[in-house]
Amino acid sequence: MARTTFAAGLKVALMASGLLLAATPALADVKTGVDAWSRGDHALAVKEWMGPAASGDPDAQFNLGQAHKLGRGVPQDIKRAEAWYRKAASNGHIKAADTLGLLLFQDGRKTDAVPFLQASAERGDPRAQYIMGIAHFNGDIVGKDWIRAYALMSRASAAGLEQATRGLATMDGTIPLEQRQLGISLAGELEQRAKAAQAQQFAAVDLGVKASPTAPMRTASATAAIESAELPPSTVPGSGGASGPVTAGADFANPVVMTPPKRVAVPTPVPPKPVAVAIAKPAPKPAAPASAAKGNWRVQLGAFGVKSNADGLWAKVRNRPEIAGHTRIDLPTGSVTRLLAGGYASQADANKACAALKSGGFSCLPVQP
Repeated sequence: MARTTFAAGLKVALMASGLLLAATPALADVKTGVDAWSRGDHALAVKEWMGPAASGDPDAQFNLGQAHKLGRGVPQDIKRAEAWYRKAASNGHIKAADTLGLLLFQDGRKTDAVPFLQASAERGDPRAQYIMGIAHFNGDIVGKDWIRAYALMSRASAAGLEQATRGLATMDGTIPLEQRQLGISLAGELEQRAKAAQAQQFAAVDLGVKASPTAPMRTASATAAIESAELPPSTVPGSGGASGPVTAGADFANPVVMTPPKRVAVPTPVPPKPVAVAIAKPAPKPAAPASAAKGNWRVQLGAFGVKSNADGLWAKVRNRPEIAGHTRIDLPTGSVTRLLAGGYASQADANKACAALKSGGFSCLPVQP
């Protein structure tokens, strides 16, 4: 069991992101508001954003959410901030959706937060990857999946999130080596998918295409809060108000406890003894093709959450001399599928094939069933 606190570093990251207002406005009033905010005239900025926000401009809506969250130009009100974030997210504002997921999780509404956090993690947000990594590790709200947990935590750690690095150290002492190796393979796939999603989003912005909602939108009373003239002040965790512990595997104000279950020893399966059958006149067996390889050793080429990605990799390597003639093997493990090539006679043969594949830029791991 290990305790890891991510209040300090992540709070700094959240505060930093809170200052990043939309800088590419669709309307002149939004740009005027951004300029006023930059000068420190927060009240004027809020005034400039109200009109465009009411007309559905997602940048203005997100900026108003930031203003209410920070209490600049308006009284601090997390409920109103959430309402504006929802409006902006429903209009395709990515940062609003990311912020909304973190805000919901911080408020203890973990079930509502998960769709937003999952979408943020897929886009590469390290804070969301950290939270979802621990959620999958503990099986909290989402299914327990140590391979995906290790992949998400690895990516968050690589992005420089200190808490993720500590969480990864805990996982190293708990998750079996083979599952960690699969997690590293999956992390590479998740990174490529995040880059593809980001490229698509940037292209949409360049073309002026209105984005779709970034996560499944849920109905909530907070959505209508912005029209209400009388709203009670919100409780802000860490600001002196009442804040209970949030335990979804991680939260924004309390230590995180990652509790691995007890390991259960799994006996090594013993193959059944062959049964000798006497045949008077055995028919001659047809000779196997010269290219057919037989053996107990395999080489693992990767682990994939999407089968088409495994198909694409196999198409690239199947005709290489170290793979040609070897059988493709797909092994489902949790939410991912391992892609292997079988039929290597010895560990030395598998090592030789992996060395050649690695020199060609492919991942490879010798394994024996």
